[in-house]
Amino acid sequence: MANSGLQLLGYFLALGGWIGIISTTVLPQWKQSSYAGDAIITAVGLYEGLWMSCASQSTGQVQCKIFDSMLSLDYHIQTCRALMVVSVLLGFIGIIVSVVGMKCTKVGDNNPSTKTRIAVTGGALFLLAGLCTLVSVSWYATQVSYQFFNPNTPLNAKYEFGSALFVGWAAASLTVLGGSLLCCSCSKEDIRGQQYYRQSQPSTAREPNVKSTPPEKREQYL
Repeated sequence: MANSGLQLLGYFLALGGWIGIISTTVLPQWKQSSYAGDAIITAVGLYEGLWMSCASQSTGQVQCKIFDSMLSLDYHIQTCRALMVVSVLLGFIGIIVSVVGMKCTKVGDNNPSTKTRIAVTGGALFLLAGLCTLVSVSWYATQVSYQFFNPNTPLNAKYEFGSALFVGWAAASLTVLGGSLLCCSCSKEDIRGQQYYRQSQPSTAREPNVKSTPPEKREQYL
């Protein structure tokens, strides 16, 4: 049977990763202004995310501006937006599906084989959510690195990795790990166990014992 403890561990890891995915999506610190090299350190720090750009002053005041037009953004920002939204939706569906398929819940106890398949489906959804987040964060980081090392980029326009990227990498790792544990906690024997159980059940219809039958009723069986 499926290991319920392993299922619980995978579920809570994936749940924590999904919360991290939501945080990564809404955080504006996907990239931050760089002070490397001969760049002048100013009293204003610039941040930029998928939905807005912010300016943080040394006094602690932060001013943010939401991007006016989606179509005017770079293609990699639009793609990262789509991947993160898909990741959040996949994780939400995976949470619901996994709860139904886990052994510790009472939903669908009359059909263990189907319940096990549902748990594997929930783990697969978490895996897809984690992979979408990993692709989005890694691609954005690649674009930041390219612009940083591009000699045509002005020194005051260079950006470095923001804290949201590291949160995204951690969230993607947790989600993939949790989804993998959910899938691995259900073996092939668990998925096919119901079929084997039905095949091993003895038949309820028994052959009549002709020898122990009285002579007047024995002719009915011959």
